[in-house]
Amino acid sequence: MEKYLDAFVNAFEGTLTWTWKSIIFEVPWYTNYFWGLIAISLVVWFLEIAFPWRKNQSIFRRDFWLDAFYMFFNFFIFAIVVSGVYEVLGVLFSDINITAKSLAIVDISNWAPGLQLFVFFIVLDFVQWFTHVLLHRYGFLWKFHKVHHSVKEMGFAAHLRYHWMENILYKPLKTFGVMILGGFEPEQAYIVHFIAIAIGHLNHSNIKITWGPLKYIFNNPVMHLYHHAYHLPEGKNGVNYGISLSLWDYLFKTDYIPEDSGTIEIGFKGDDKFPHDFIGQNTYGFKKGQH
Repeated sequence: MEKYLDAFVNAFEGTLTWTWKSIIFEVPWYTNYFWGLIAISLVVWFLEIAFPWRKNQSIFRRDFWLDAFYMFFNFFIFAIVVSGVYEVLGVLFSDINITAKSLAIVDISNWAPGLQLFVFFIVLDFVQWFTHVLLHRYGFLWKFHKVHHSVKEMGFAAHLRYHWMENILYKPLKTFGVMILGGFEPEQAYIVHFIAIAIGHLNHSNIKITWGPLKYIFNNPVMHLYHHAYHLPEGKNGVNYGISLSLWDYLFKTDYIPEDSGTIEIGFKGDDKFPHDFIGQNTYGFKKGQH
């Protein structure tokens, strides 16, 4: 029991220390997620201001500051709080002989670093796409995912507006995606991390980007806006599930882009009764009678 407690405390203190060192620039710049997130956010926000798709949308759109708080809560505050829990689970799995190597289905340790990163990016994105599909198809998961879809005006910060339970759901599956790649070096992951943030911010931004022929590979703001559409095609509980890549939607026939004006209503049926505050949104889904 003592080793589990030590693991919890050490992980909590380590994550807290790393976050503080990031804030005061005492970590390598290429792994500074705190200021990296801010830099990417400012760049995409300035692009929204300079090249707005929906020109009547305010620079400080509806829920701008709420979504900005979500960015830091989900990426840093929540990560600090639960870091000890994940470390304890890691120790527990080790005790029952479940390790990264035990689940590996392919050893990529001898591959070129660039190829390792490419495969890691593809596998991780598919895992997230699949998880995203589940969030829409099962009612008990959709209750939590509603927080992300409660956005009524789209902007870059909406990317990270999501219920804290999504961290609980995504993390194990993302970890599994890493574990099947035997020999992958985690310290290289920061490259994929920053690419994913940039693409996610752009996909939620008030900028009209389609990528031309590359739209069949990379997700984009036009495609993702229809993921948030209030009115979905009949019989569908979701479309355009892509995170960084649109590839999966085209492969599995979940793509849907009927037009590209950017003026559609977003949200979901009953969103006018959905909580508008952070506490209300993050306790939603646990109360009886909520759907």
